[in-house]
Amino acid sequence: MTEKQSAPLILALPKGRILKALRPVLLHTGLDPASDCLDESSRRLRFPTANKDLDVVRVRSFDVATFVAYGGADIGVCGADVLMEFDYPDLYAPLDLGIGACRISVARLKESAAEAPEGKSRLRVATKYPTIARRHFASRAINAEIVHLHGAMELAPSLDMADVIVDLVDTGSTLKANGLEEIETIAHVTSRLIVNRIALKTRPEEIGVLIERFRSALLSSTQ
Repeated sequence: MTEKQSAPLILALPKGRILKALRPVLLHTGLDPASDCLDESSRRLRFPTANKDLDVVRVRSFDVATFVAYGGADIGVCGADVLMEFDYPDLYAPLDLGIGACRISVARLKESAAEAPEGKSRLRVATKYPTIARRHFASRAINAEIVHLHGAMELAPSLDMADVIVDLVDTGSTLKANGLEEIETIAHVTSRLIVNRIALKTRPEEIGVLIERFRSALLSSTQ
């Protein structure tokens, strides 16, 4: 057995909204990460679990797919939006966890309702999803000029930085509070269990056990 094979598997979990929604599922997996793993105020990033052959790392939700794709983690949980944006070939998503449901939407200022995007050949789009936005508007023969932001997209239209935004929407309350309205849903999003394909080939039994524990935990947490 090589040093890499004898090392603990690494499970990458996202900070924030998805981690909160994931708690009931994690409880039913029996993996029992260290108590401060679910405490957002903890400054630790790596945590042991009840399984000596598995450690958890907690990273930004947008980074989980990158950690798994590049082998920093063997398995992880991330939103389908991240998978759509990066489309890493080294990732396999065997399980839809059905949590963290939201949508990727196009939104604009309410007072600009007369200016339909479909009537334009070019739009300036504020988003943290440049790939998704370009692909979406290209399918409508619209050239999307991307203003790449990591947050506060809702400000961009009112400050004349963009015509529309493409962002993740949950309740829509933030859009309304900033004078925006949804005009189109690009995709509905839930969180997925993802696996590094090389890890799946080299450690199939261990990875398979983890996938089944999550599958069983999903059934238990919804009963």
